[in-house]
Amino acid sequence: VHLIPVNPVREDGLNPKSRKRIMPDLLTEPPAIDPVYEAHVYCNIPSIAERSMEGHAPHYFKLVSVQVLIRHGDRYPLYAIPKTKRPDIDCMLVPSRKPSHPQLEAFIKHMSKGSAAQMDGSLSSLPRFPSHSLCEMGELTQTGVVQHLRNGQLLREIYINKHKLLPGDWTAKQLYLETTGKSRTLQSALALLYTFLPDFDWKKINMRHQWSTIFCSGSCDCPMRNHYLEEEQRRQYSLRVKNNDLEKIYVDMAKIVGIPTRQLRASNPIDSLLCYFCHNVSFPCTKTGCIGMEHFKVIKRHQLEDERERQEKKLYFLYALLATHPLLNQTVHRLQRIAEGKKEEVFVLYSAHDVTLSPVLSALGITEARFPRFAARLVFELWQDGKRPKEHFIRILYNGADVTFQTSFCKDHYKRSSKPMCPLEKFVNFVRRDMFLIFNSTSYYDACRRRAL
Repeated sequence: VHLIPVNPVREDGLNPKSRKRIMPDLLTEPPAIDPVYEAHVYCNIPSIAERSMEGHAPHYFKLVSVQVLIRHGDRYPLYAIPKTKRPDIDCMLVPSRKPSHPQLEAFIKHMSKGSAAQMDGSLSSLPRFPSHSLCEMGELTQTGVVQHLRNGQLLREIYINKHKLLPGDWTAKQLYLETTGKSRTLQSALALLYTFLPDFDWKKINMRHQWSTIFCSGSCDCPMRNHYLEEEQRRQYSLRVKNNDLEKIYVDMAKIVGIPTRQLRASNPIDSLLCYFCHNVSFPCTKTGCIGMEHFKVIKRHQLEDERERQEKKLYFLYALLATHPLLNQTVHRLQRIAEGKKEEVFVLYSAHDVTLSPVLSALGITEARFPRFAARLVFELWQDGKRPKEHFIRILYNGADVTFQTSFCKDHYKRSSKPMCPLEKFVNFVRRDMFLIFNSTSYYDACRRRAL
């Protein structure tokens, strides 16, 4: 089941009520429920340079660590609509074809050499960049590579050039890199790293393999997490059954394609249709007719309604707290070590999926963030107060927008503080203690075995 997050927000990811220090968006936009507008945001087609709030702090603060969680870039569908021609998308990297990037050609050459890289287990057998003239299912596209070359370049300008997070002679110990075992997440990580690092040296790239899409590592045994996920999937199914417009659209599309309605639903047509939409390719046709924009709009609009109901029912939130605790706990542990003066793993990159980012956003309480677009990025910055060196603060940014004060654990802090960030201990207390309060528990193990109040 494709789990869909969260309430609409503006194109740059900001809550319209956000604090004034965030740059105002001077462009007006269509109503948030416009499914075509939302689909354009999801595609994230590289065009104009992106504004971002990463790296902003009072001049006496020092940036000491950055942890980045990304969704892979644009990909070919994971599902095919039966009895239709697959979308004709070329996954060869061609620097002269749009969208492109000034460093795309050098990236291709560099990726061809990577024998010195240290890759966990099965990662070493994955291709370093996409290379099929007709994309394979789930394969990263050229658009997806370019999205992360741009992400890496943007983060380099801020964190390397401006804040000197990594020195020119950086070592492998200063990085922590982890990806799921899909070529699209590995390739997205490599594209971002290629334009981010001061000097991309294969000998210093040590990529770890994460078998779980929620990055739960050795703490994946959690019966109640699975229970809430099943309940959430039942809620999704119930909402879908009640939507008469959606049912009519599925019946109509099934007739066009010539298969039972149930089979069409099972092929998850929105995943495939989004690929046609994002790549500006005509929707598929048969002898009986064509799938059109009206079909697409109804299915996309239902997704947006599902996001809204999901916020109200809280089942996904309970799932998210338990699903993301292992990853957030690892994040907190690393931030604390760096705050204590450790100089290792100052830059962390997790390359993941929408089903990784969505629950993290939900668990943190960032309810106004959009569903993770292609190449979405969530950034945790750790800052040291130059006037009080023992004090550390975090900022959390989503697609360049500062969402620190949208989090459940810091939303009231800024009313009492002049500093544009959150004390590290608030985040630590949230992950180590407050995440479990709703389960009437004091530990992850206990919460995983106890029903919420």
